[in-house]
Amino acid sequence: MSFYVCGDTHQDIDLSKLTSKRFCAKNLNQNDYVLICGDCGAVWDNGNTDRYLQKWYGKKPWTTLFIDGNHENFDALESYAVCEWNGGHVHFITPSLIHLMRGQIYTIDGRKIFTMGGASSHDKEYRKQGVSWWEKELPSEEEYETARKNLALAENRVDYIFTHCAGNRIQDIVAPEKEKNRLTAFLDSLEDVSFQAWYFGHYHKDLQADEKHTALFEKVIRLW
Repeated sequence: MSFYVCGDTHQDIDLSKLTSKRFCAKNLNQNDYVLICGDCGAVWDNGNTDRYLQKWYGKKPWTTLFIDGNHENFDALESYAVCEWNGGHVHFITPSLIHLMRGQIYTIDGRKIFTMGGASSHDKEYRKQGVSWWEKELPSEEEYETARKNLALAENRVDYIFTHCAGNRIQDIVAPEKEKNRLTAFLDSLEDVSFQAWYFGHYHKDLQADEKHTALFEKVIRLW
């Protein structure tokens, strides 16, 4: 099987990276995965765009995974039933479009991946709470505790980490103008976890911050 990762898609605004003209991976099937590092936006208002996007992803030969970013409708996401999948909790939007929840660890093809969505929006003043912006864009105390518990059960060892934003140290390299908050501080603490590589979106740039941390936006990278 193959596993790819990319940055934000923002409904259909930045979806072109996954079109057949740009993403030319061959012979993929539903046992192959593409993971979007937040701001997917395929669950927004149950309108025409949602239906179009969910159908669009459903026609792809691979299975699409996504973590939540900050520009998501969290009320809509939480309306889906929580299911067990590969060792962690998920929301099945469709059979081939799966939301990977916060603080979870999944085993995929023998590899352990840790996910922690969320980020702070810089444009809240232009958005309406409960309509285009939600306080749940940042994790709750329960979600932080879930993350700590699951990492402890895994003896603080995973293969890959996928988040929307980065920890303070890496954010200072990628986007030093961005604000620090409890989530970026929490992500900083994950540097004590053993991992091979960490991928994140949010900053709208492709940048190798250091040997283990990679910001993604336009690029689609194959991990295995």
